[in-house]
Formats: sequence, structure tokens, C-alpha cells
Amino acid sequence: MATTNVYLNFNGNCEEAFNFYKSVFGGEFGYLGRFGEMPETEGYKVPEADKNKIMHVSLAIGNSILMGSDTGEEHGKNYVQGNNFSVSVTAGSKTEADELFAGLTAGGQVTMPLADTFWGDYFGMLTDKFGINWMIGFNEQQQS
Repeated sequence: MATTNVYLNFNGNCEEAFNFYKSVFGGEFGYLGRFGEMPETEGYKVPEADKNKIMHVSLAIGNSILMGSDTGEEHGKNYVQGNNFSVSVTAGSKTEADELFAGLTAGGQVTMPLADTFWGDYFGMLTDKFGINWMIGFNEQQQS
């Protein structure tokens, strides 16, 4: 069975925002990673201006997880405050992730195809036909 969480995007102030949320809700970050920690590939080098920006952060709030990241230089031009969120779905299986992704892409646009990632998830992103951003993932280790 899938679970959903909110994923927020920021234009360079994600760390400041999440430190604020942590001061309000309490707790500790489940994860905080920066773009500079990403492995570079032949096709992609992290721009120097993005290396200290937040690639991913998570903060548990009750039974939900608030997640977020900064937009990188490449995607910053598409940032619109107020429409800077995605619904993040963690599927219960790889098959469920495939089915949810296929269903949501009908009439929409894939922004990152489902694939295995360096952080261990099977993960993809899309914008549905209504303009809502979705992140679909599955982590086999979390199911064990």
C-alpha cells in the first residue's frame, strides 16, 4: 500500500526553511544531503553555485514526513513560489510504483523516468495533466 507525503521546493533557502520547520515541530532531520554530495557523471557535473544547496531533506511530523530540496541552477528558472511542491508517493512494491507512474502520466509529462537511483530508490517524477507534480518511489530495503 502506498503512502503519500508533501515535497517542497525552494529557490536557495531550503535549509533556512527546514530549520524553521524543525524549530516549530521539533525532531531531527531524517536526512539532509547537498547537491555537492551527488556523484557526477559524464553527462552531468554539479554547478559550483549549487554544491551547497539542499538536494534532499526530510523531517518527520507525526505520521508524515515533510520533505524538500532547493532547485538547482538548471531548474531554478521554472521555480514559482506557491506552486513549488510535489506529492511524494512511496509505493509498496516496484510493480505498484510502475502502475501508479503509468496511471498518473496519462495526458501528463514525465520529468524523470522511473529508474534505479544512486541513493537506492526506484524513482521517477512527472507532472500530471492537471499540472500537479508527483514523485513516485520504491525502496526495497525499507520494505524488509
